[in-house]
Amino acid sequence: MAEHHHQTIERSCDVAVVGGSAAGLAAALQLARQGRSVIVVDDGAPRNAPAAHMHGYLGREGAPPSELIAIGRDEVRSYGGEVLTGRVLGVHPLDHSTHRFRVELTGGHALLTRRVLAATGLVDELPDIPGVAEHWGGDVIHCPFCHGFEVRDRRLVQIVTHPMGLHPTPLLRHLAGHLTVVVHDTDGVDRDTLDALATGGTDVVLAPARRVVTSGNDRVAGVELADGRTLPADAVVVGPRFRVRADVFAPTGLRTTPHPSGIGEVVEVDPTGRTTVDGLYAAGNVTDPGLQVLHAAAHGSRVGAMIAFSLADEDLFSGTRPSGEENDWDHRYADELPMWSGNPNGTLVHEAADLIPGRVLDIGAGEGGDAVWLAEQGWQVTATDISARALARVTAETRRRGLDVECLHRDANALRPFAPGAYDLVSMQYGAVHRTPDQRGVHNLLAAVAPGGTLLVVGHDLTPMSEPVDVATATRMFDPDAYIGIDEMAAALHRSPDWKVEVHETRPRPPGAVSTHHVDDVVLRAYRLDDEVEVP
Repeated sequence: MAEHHHQTIERSCDVAVVGGSAAGLAAALQLARQGRSVIVVDDGAPRNAPAAHMHGYLGREGAPPSELIAIGRDEVRSYGGEVLTGRVLGVHPLDHSTHRFRVELTGGHALLTRRVLAATGLVDELPDIPGVAEHWGGDVIHCPFCHGFEVRDRRLVQIVTHPMGLHPTPLLRHLAGHLTVVVHDTDGVDRDTLDALATGGTDVVLAPARRVVTSGNDRVAGVELADGRTLPADAVVVGPRFRVRADVFAPTGLRTTPHPSGIGEVVEVDPTGRTTVDGLYAAGNVTDPGLQVLHAAAHGSRVGAMIAFSLADEDLFSGTRPSGEENDWDHRYADELPMWSGNPNGTLVHEAADLIPGRVLDIGAGEGGDAVWLAEQGWQVTATDISARALARVTAETRRRGLDVECLHRDANALRPFAPGAYDLVSMQYGAVHRTPDQRGVHNLLAAVAPGGTLLVVGHDLTPMSEPVDVATATRMFDPDAYIGIDEMAAALHRSPDWKVEVHETRPRPPGAVSTHHVDDVVLRAYRLDDEVEVP
């Protein structure tokens, strides 16, 4: 297929998840396993980015936060959920019933969605004390549960900058070898607690902190006070204020409320994660700043399940059973202008030139450029696509040319969507079939090939997709890792004794479909030796 004519892309999904950390990914996993089309948009700015390890997460104790996110993304993608690198600029309500929200993204792109999950978390607002920000997440910590064990028995200096600053102090007193509490700002601080600390042997200093002092190896060595004294320290504890990341939801009418601590605001939700805006849910730190990673993931998992229930109930009472993936492709084919060039794909032309025409299954036929060419070469063509609108264009074009092409409205991931062993050639050119852990789509394609037949799968060389995205200006609108890849197909073929792989290589795309830039093709061509392909 050729490149899309438009510079911007608008997609449709069941659920858009804004934020791709623990809460957002856990929710997306639940939704993808319920067969819902879910798209996560993540700008790569998690709250715990400065931390090298996370703690208190049963089963993943001490793992780097980035490792959890990488594993979580893979799990979501394994069920066909997509994780897009980009940034949400605004979430806007819509008036029609098919979709409730339009999610505006950097690069001019957008998502139309039935539900939105706010999993954007919050931003810690650190006190303006030199050295605090530079060592935040390392030698400057805030949570005894997240980092207390790692600094146990050491010299700790806690800098109290607001009335809630004393909340973790009893825990720190228990863990530290020596604890000094510096009351940087005495306004509102509980004097009885300070007296109890002093009576119990904790040093309490009523003086502003000037800066965090470091040693020659750039480790924290102490805290310098405004009066010139320096208190030795192996680590410093600071309780930040916080700012919830909810500005992008303001167009929906969502409002934040003060947190009981008085040091920030949150998005209020009911036990199912629903906000005051119909169809807008929230999970994780955006609803509670005290949630550690484990708690945030658990909350996201629960809210994801509740969103799945809300969609299922809505479909039940509307008498429909919609496919989010089908809706996405139908939406993309809604424009009256052709989406693709209409030319056959050059690699198909090249690879099919030496094949004797017979029965061919064209997977993801789109607007029919390949199907038309194959029919003109004498093939008996069955064109299949998940989009009924795409197939309507195939029908119109083949009738105009007087060609006989059968159109099948099928999802390649359905249970046995194609007649087994019925086709001399199964062709998938730049197909978009979502991954599943049981590889159903892969087996469906293999099972459709007749004994002695050929499987031809062509995809884009995804090397350019590894380049970083500047989320401030762009959003990558497709997640290739959520779809069946050439390597996954090749691995399945190599595991079977019934197939011979003839071609598996990357090469320049030959003339054919119009392309606005140089693109290499990854080509997989295999020959089926017999009919013993297992159908799950």
